[in-house]
Amino acid sequence: MATHSLAAVASSPLTLDPSPNAAAAAMRKRSVLLLDHRPHPSSPATPPLDSSSGPNRMSAAAAGAAQPLRRRKAPSSSRPTWQTALSVAAKNAALLAVLLYLGDLAWRWAHPAPPPPPDQAALAGYNARVADVEASLTRAFRMLQVQLEAIDRKIDGEVGAARGELAALLEEKRLDMEGQLKRLDAKTDELNDAFGELKRMEFLRKDEFDKFWNEVKESLGSASGVEVDLDQVRALAREIAMREIEKHATDGIGRADHAVASAGGRVVRHSEAYDAGKRSILSAFRGGDNADPQKMLQPSFGEPGQCFPLQGSSGFVEIKLRKGIIPDAITLEHVSKDVAYDISTAPKDCRVSGWYQETPNEASGHAASAKMSVLTKFTYGLDKKNVQTFDITTPDVGIINMVRLDFTSNYGSSALTCIYRIRVHGHEPVSPGISGY
Repeated sequence: MATHSLAAVASSPLTLDPSPNAAAAAMRKRSVLLLDHRPHPSSPATPPLDSSSGPNRMSAAAAGAAQPLRRRKAPSSSRPTWQTALSVAAKNAALLAVLLYLGDLAWRWAHPAPPPPPDQAALAGYNARVADVEASLTRAFRMLQVQLEAIDRKIDGEVGAARGELAALLEEKRLDMEGQLKRLDAKTDELNDAFGELKRMEFLRKDEFDKFWNEVKESLGSASGVEVDLDQVRALAREIAMREIEKHATDGIGRADHAVASAGGRVVRHSEAYDAGKRSILSAFRGGDNADPQKMLQPSFGEPGQCFPLQGSSGFVEIKLRKGIIPDAITLEHVSKDVAYDISTAPKDCRVSGWYQETPNEASGHAASAKMSVLTKFTYGLDKKNVQTFDITTPDVGIINMVRLDFTSNYGSSALTCIYRIRVHGHEPVSPGISGY
């Protein structure tokens, strides 16, 4: 619009119109011209217009000012003003949109949106699948548990059967071993008895036999150079055998008994005797109520009841011998099991002790000042003879005149233990005044 006014001013001569409208229009035009004629930095300065110079000078000034305006009109005609304004507005709008986008991003980052609500149908389907999986796992676990229980029962059955077979086999082996041990014990006892018999046998050496043969010859009245008749030897052997038979018939074992009551032996002390009034049925078995402890030192002749009963399954008997001896063996006698009424009263485990009691203490019957020593320990067996002899096992035994028999058990009777006879065997010392302990 300014360019058009400048062109109009340049083409039309400036006239003075005395009317107010013309003056106002001239002022408006002048003001426009003043705005449009601002000096450009690249253009030379133009002198101001002089109003007193007349119309020609003003026309020349207008013409001179219009020339640079024509030179600037070319570039402004290529881009209109509204396009510039529109471009500025578009840039501002784009900047505002970027700012709004960044603000929205910052707001979303600071305040995240809540998750969307789950789909109920999908959730129900997921729960159903989870329930199916749990049910299948439960069934599998139950089946596995049942199989494990069956395997456990099978293993327990097999282990129990194997344990039973092993226990039966061990029991059989144990019984077999016990039988073998019992047989071995029996054989050991038989061997000990045989050794004892051999030990008691007096074997003669060659010089002793020669001496004995010479005595036989002398008894037969034959000279040393004369041969002895066989009939004479037979007669002598018969005589010796008869003497031995008579000797054994008197006491049964053919050994001197230094504790026999008829020779001076006596029972000085014993444990509590069995009370006959407690069991009257046993009084006849024991041979009456007036039981005498000296029965243990007298021949019983194998008659049931000819014994001295002691209370309980354990007890003791102390015996004063006829005189001091060096002991060799102890003989314990019980009634034979073939004729016994009750074999459970027989003593079983025994111990024999001995000591020498001086003459001043002899009347008191106590061994307070004596030193007791164990002579032997033995077990009376029911599967052997009723008269059993046991050798003294303690070496270097001296002279004794007191013997004590302790029995710690019997063969089953808790009421009483019967002692039929006790014998003490030995030989007298060379010097009677020697004491053993």
